[in-house]
Amino acid sequence: MKLPIALTIAGSDCSGGAGIQADLKTMTCCGVYGMSCITALTAQNTTGVYGVQEVTPDFLARQLDCVFTDIRPQAVKTGMVSSAPLIETIADKLTEYRVENLVVDPVMVSTSGSRLISEEAIQTLKSRLLPLATLATPNLAEAEVLSGRSIHTAEDMVAAARVISEECGCAVLCKGGHSTGDANDLLYWQGEAHWYRGQRIDNPNTHGTGCTLSSAIASGLAKGLTLENAVAEAKAYLTGALEAMLDLGQGSGPLWHGWNQSLN
Repeated sequence: MKLPIALTIAGSDCSGGAGIQADLKTMTCCGVYGMSCITALTAQNTTGVYGVQEVTPDFLARQLDCVFTDIRPQAVKTGMVSSAPLIETIADKLTEYRVENLVVDPVMVSTSGSRLISEEAIQTLKSRLLPLATLATPNLAEAEVLSGRSIHTAEDMVAAARVISEECGCAVLCKGGHSTGDANDLLYWQGEAHWYRGQRIDNPNTHGTGCTLSSAIASGLAKGLTLENAVAEAKAYLTGALEAMLDLGQGSGPLWHGWNQSLN
């Protein structure tokens, strides 16, 4: 038996709703074999992030070497990487192994509002990691930081995505889930803008939505889908996970990643 293979490079969420736990659940439910290289341990739950313990750059490099020299992934996604040295390590290794189909989720702030990346790391992300990416998946707040532009309208989303894409040389999926009234996402690449329309789901439990979407896109790319189709399938998967209305925890709870699997 063979399966498409995807790798997540991200932080651990002990409550299971975001980070590598969400990534691996998503990859499994999207029909690919998931692997993980951990950038940090976090002490967090649905109410907030209460501690972060980074791995060393050397140990992250060892994890990446072990993966790529044995079970090579067809797609990679990165999530929470909070320091510049770790981003440098990831960029060096992905370049060394000539990785294709890289999805970068520029995680800067958690759903609960906790900051997860340093200013120095943001600049390293832009200069080293995003130029290697097939796709970046910023939410509106992250797109504002990466582009240096305020976003209030659909036209602003296009302008910000264009700036990021042209500066970093990658496609950009500007996620509209944090806007009001709709959940429209914008894919911008090589001067063309494509909208993925969606209605807002009245669900306050959104812990791990960004991790889930980027992992689902990476899964689609690992299966050989085009970027446009991978985004469309991932958005449909995320919508289903939100519509399942899982309700756990005292804060912004997790999604039900297994909504598309039989429970019998």
